[in-house]
Amino acid sequence: MPSIAQRLIAVCAIVLCGAPAFAQRGEPIPQQPTFTPYHPTGIYDVGETVGWTVTPGPATPTYRYRWTIRQNNAVVLKEAVLDLSGGKATIEIVATQPGMLYVAVQAFEDLAPGTAGGAGRFTGGNTGRNEGFYAVGAAVAPTKIRLSTTRPADFDAFWDGKLAAQASVPINPVLTPADSDVPGVELQLFELDALGSKAHGWIAKPATPGKFPALIQLQYAGVYALPPAPVARRAAAGWLMVNVDSHDKLPTDPSGNVPRGYQAIGNTNRDNSYFLNMYLRDSRVLDYVLSRPDWDGRTIVLIGGSMGGQQSLALAGLRPDKISAVLVCVPAGADSNGDLHGRKAGYPNWDSTNLIVMQTALYFDTVNFASRITAPVMAGLGFIDTISPPAGVWTALNQLHGPVEALPMIESEHDNLTPDKGRACPARQNEILDQIVRGTAFTANGAGRP
Repeated sequence: MPSIAQRLIAVCAIVLCGAPAFAQRGEPIPQQPTFTPYHPTGIYDVGETVGWTVTPGPATPTYRYRWTIRQNNAVVLKEAVLDLSGGKATIEIVATQPGMLYVAVQAFEDLAPGTAGGAGRFTGGNTGRNEGFYAVGAAVAPTKIRLSTTRPADFDAFWDGKLAAQASVPINPVLTPADSDVPGVELQLFELDALGSKAHGWIAKPATPGKFPALIQLQYAGVYALPPAPVARRAAAGWLMVNVDSHDKLPTDPSGNVPRGYQAIGNTNRDNSYFLNMYLRDSRVLDYVLSRPDWDGRTIVLIGGSMGGQQSLALAGLRPDKISAVLVCVPAGADSNGDLHGRKAGYPNWDSTNLIVMQTALYFDTVNFASRITAPVMAGLGFIDTISPPAGVWTALNQLHGPVEALPMIESEHDNLTPDKGRACPARQNEILDQIVRGTAFTANGAGRP
């Protein structure tokens, strides 16, 4: 039987594109360590030695670095000072269990005379920051990463009850025509009644008679206006395109009086959580798409990144029989209780010191929706991502029963921090969408299946 690394090597090759080193190009700093992984894929089996060869940049190093290897970016396994005096060095450890290894490499001491100073004097890095900090990551038997926390026994009953209650609320769509700069496209603002709030967004379609496959985009974290142009461009390609605002506000409104810390609202009670109405609004948008006579009756694809990926996985789990494919990049919201079990959790950053919050979070955790999903899923994940930690993403993927395509991006922090390193995921999304809109179903390549 092929090893985990062998099963994933093809998809990793897409991401690496022949450039396994972690050097940032064009950075105006006197040195730039390069980290070359022992396995170009960044994926290892238990028992293998995980490691990197480190070489200094063309200039003499002016800082000393300390490295720390952490299991799932939480539990310290090994640390040392990086010694580049011999021209190169290695960082390595024997893998003992499935999971993600995160290596933090931090500048801590000036070597050049007269360079000592206060905080912030270090420059460089590969994580989208300019403070002398580098990170590298590796996956160890990632398809064997299991749940950190048991799924609530009444998870299905809770959500089935909420969906049933929403089903009794009329959709009452309100559509407002809008101008589109894209020829041959009809563009509208929409407002829909949901349980406890209203769903808003843009909807567009080709301005010709016919029935079209549907594409629903869910949004990343934050509060902002949604530009209509990308919606219109997707529609021009043949989609019934829907872009959903994450909040109960007009998509043209940049704020909508939504609190900055909305993700913490109601986090001690599942019936009051901000994410309850968010997920229900997403489901209501799906209800509306299903009711439209210009939908082709077959295809509904969900896409999103970060919190948009979180919403996509949740919606696919809530309405599994209606979804054709799920294409997500660095999805957030997975493994919410990870901090209690030796794994660093990420966004929405629920308070791990409050056990009531932790219990509530489980009802909105993508890991617990994943086992309900039947559609094929493509998911991109960054190996040094601290906002959507890869251990949590793998955990969610490992609960899926349908086809899975994992897209490892071994150099990538979260996509807003290292956008150049995360381009493989939207590129793969576009490739799959072009395939589907032409009438060919998405067939996941199987990378990422245990």
